[in-house]
Formats: sequence, structure tokens, C-alpha cells
Amino acid sequence: MKGTVIMKTRRMSAWRHWGVMIVIVLLLNAFNTANASAASVRYAEGDEGLAVATMQLKLKQLGYYHDGITGKYDRQTAAAVKEFQRSLQLTPDGVVNETVYQAINGGKLPPGPAGKEKNPAASVAPVSRNSAPVVKTAMQYLGTPYRFGGAAPGGFDCSGYTSYVFGKHGLKLPRTADVQYKAGKPVNRTSLQPGDLVFFTTYEPGASHVGIYTDQGHFIHASSSKGVMISGLDESYWKTRYLGARRVL
Repeated sequence: MKGTVIMKTRRMSAWRHWGVMIVIVLLLNAFNTANASAASVRYAEGDEGLAVATMQLKLKQLGYYHDGITGKYDRQTAAAVKEFQRSLQLTPDGVVNETVYQAINGGKLPPGPAGKEKNPAASVAPVSRNSAPVVKTAMQYLGTPYRFGGAAPGGFDCSGYTSYVFGKHGLKLPRTADVQYKAGKPVNRTSLQPGDLVFFTTYEPGASHVGIYTDQGHFIHASSSKGVMISGLDESYWKTRYLGARRVL
């Protein structure tokens, strides 16, 4: 009888032990899940993609970022983020956590540095929002390197890029910028819509460079210096070289 009681006591003790262990494991899992959720948003140097491009665009609108929209979190992007963090009185570590991400993309944005202040209400929406499907396709190749004569994701030149993107939507464009400039119908700059082709005179007279209009005065194109990136029509280089636009959709 005594042996039976001892065995029962040991079994109860074992069950209690495993019960405690299960509770601990469940608590640890819940803790780790909560931490993972809290830390789910984090961008730093070396990251790239559409979210980074959107942040660059937002920061540029406010006067913090002054380089091209590449979608690559480089040193210039980190410097802009640090300046933005200082404006929020946060530690300027150049890392975009949940707080900084929400401030840039969804919260009330503070004005940019002195001399470059802009109305936070005028900040643009992410370039993929309310844009034509062709623009969403174009954004998928942000950061693709430039390659003369390239017309595939391994490397694009300007007209090879536009031809490839529009081809994804069943529209075959002529291969070169000057011939693409004759396609579709002309569009006044004040009437530009996402998906319109925008043309520039660069290394030779006439249409020698082409890109795809996104929104808010920006276009995406295959730049010979930085590959597929987003630029502004009002940037000094492009503003003086703007030739016209065509609507092919």
C-alpha cells in the first residue's frame, strides 16, 4: 500500500513538472511572438525594395533626402533617416523601426530641414497606390542594373526596360526611345497619368531617353548611372531635358 502511494505521488509530481514546463514553453512562445511582431518592421543599410523606395520618396518630398529614388537603403538614405529621427527627437541611428516607419508612411510628418520645409499634408502616397498596373510591374524591377542593349531583368537600357514592362501587359513597343516617341498619342505634361511614357533629350537630339510616369511628378526609368530608379521631372537635369509624353495604353 505504501509503495502504491509513493508511485501515485511520483506520477502526480511528474505531471506537475511537465505541466509547469508546458506553461513555460507557451509563455516563451507568446513572448517571442510578441517581440517578433513588435520588431517586424526594421530597415537598415543593405536593405532594398519597394518599401525603401517609398520611404526615399517621402523623405525627398520633405527635404530630408536629396538623391535618386533607387529602392536601395544606402549611406545617403541612412543619413536622411538620421536627420528625420533628430526631428522627432529620436536616437539618430539610421535604422527604421516601427515608430519611424509609421511616422514616415502614415503619421504626421515634421517639416524638413530649414530652407527646405514643405507641408506634411503634401507628402505623396506610396508610388504603388492608385497607380496603373503597368507601374506596379515597373516597380518590381527597381534596382536592376543598367546594361546597354539590355531588355531583360538581368539588365536594362531605357527603352529595353519600357519595352519589357509593357510587354508584360500584352503591348509590344518599338525597341528604341526615338521610335517609341512616335507610338500612342501625345500627352500634355499637366495631364500625365500613371503609365504614360515620358521622353527626354539627353546624349543626342530628339527622344534619346524614356521612362514611365508614376505619379506626383515622378517617373521610373533605367538610368545609365544607377540602373532602374525613380526620378523627378522637376529635378534640374531632367527638367531641362524633358521632351514630351505619349499615352500608349
